[in-house]
Amino acid sequence: MTKIRDEHVRIPESDLEGVSVDTLAVRAGQVRTEQLEHSDAIFPTSSFVYGSAAQAAARFSGDEPGNIYSRFTNPTVQAFEARIAAMEGGERAVATASGMAAILSTCMALLQSGDHVVCSRGVFGTTNVLFQKYLARFGVDTTFVGLTDIDAWSAAIRPETKLLFLETPSNPLCEVADLQALADLAHRNDALFVVDNCFCTPVLQRPFELGADIVIHSATKYLDGQGRCIGGVVIGPDKLMEEVYGFLRSAGPTLSPFNAWVFLKGLETLPIRMRAHCASALELAQWLEQHPSIEKVFYAGLATHPQHALAKRQQKGFGGVVSFQVNGGREAAWQVIDATQIISITANLGDVKSTITHPATTTHGRLSPEDKEQAGITENLIRVSVGLEDIEDLKADLSRGLDALRR
Repeated sequence: MTKIRDEHVRIPESDLEGVSVDTLAVRAGQVRTEQLEHSDAIFPTSSFVYGSAAQAAARFSGDEPGNIYSRFTNPTVQAFEARIAAMEGGERAVATASGMAAILSTCMALLQSGDHVVCSRGVFGTTNVLFQKYLARFGVDTTFVGLTDIDAWSAAIRPETKLLFLETPSNPLCEVADLQALADLAHRNDALFVVDNCFCTPVLQRPFELGADIVIHSATKYLDGQGRCIGGVVIGPDKLMEEVYGFLRSAGPTLSPFNAWVFLKGLETLPIRMRAHCASALELAQWLEQHPSIEKVFYAGLATHPQHALAKRQQKGFGGVVSFQVNGGREAAWQVIDATQIISITANLGDVKSTITHPATTTHGRLSPEDKEQAGITENLIRVSVGLEDIEDLKADLSRGLDALRR
């Protein structure tokens, strides 16, 4: 007997069980309306109507499932949440207005005054400011340690430590953390292990499989992939995500339906984009390593990288971000940046368009000189997010400034 599929439903999870992340990126999370649209629908509405006052009361009380208000319930946002949760292998996701909103929501939902956080120094500059300045005002103390120094992580833990937080690979020096070792350390001390997976995405790295409790993304980066929208997402066990969802419902750092729809479209091409980013970034890093104007290249795909073997073991690729130090100081770095004609001078990353920035005065510009020094953010450091242009064109564009340094 021929099976007739009911298309006015979410694709059953059983139908997607065991499929690859490539298939999940295209198929997971979609719910078709009675119009049976093939592409994901977008619901740009602030509120939803009910059949009766009793139904409205049941929705607001939680006795009946369904949409209430797009600050915390919207079908397009829910589709994005379901898809990225499936791709990461997590139980549930909560989408937010930005990547920083995702980190803030996680901390506000799961921490309280008197709690302690251990965070790697190699995080996005604003993440450092959030922990060091703003969460400190509410009695949450943070100790910053070197990403790869397991002994330092262990020594920093206190009885009140509730959370270990890191990015790997790090921004912008591309250091790689041993996720399994740090997960074990966190769990031996009854702390949560939170991983910002922005640089790798679930295509290249699966933190839950290595012991992470929570995974965070700035969806603005590779999940979108074309520099169109701002957004973030937190993924984890349903019990923890219910707390994050509760904070979002009350405080409102909400992802818009339109941005969620853009991210759904971005996820469809994420696997093929990430592989192309990786291939070009590796070739660019190898070329830069041989250039006489370069002092040092930071990219885990290079055999000279100190965590190259670890990256090969826990990642399926090395990512699209390459950082390097030029011979000279800030003036030399700015000269190379200003000489480019194709690569965009902007601090965003994860775009199909290659971007270039000077971390010491942009992404990490608000850090103190001492914090920059500890994080390895030098004045001669340049970060390139390698896009999808022809790699020879990117080499030629960087050569304009690099060759000038030699002269």
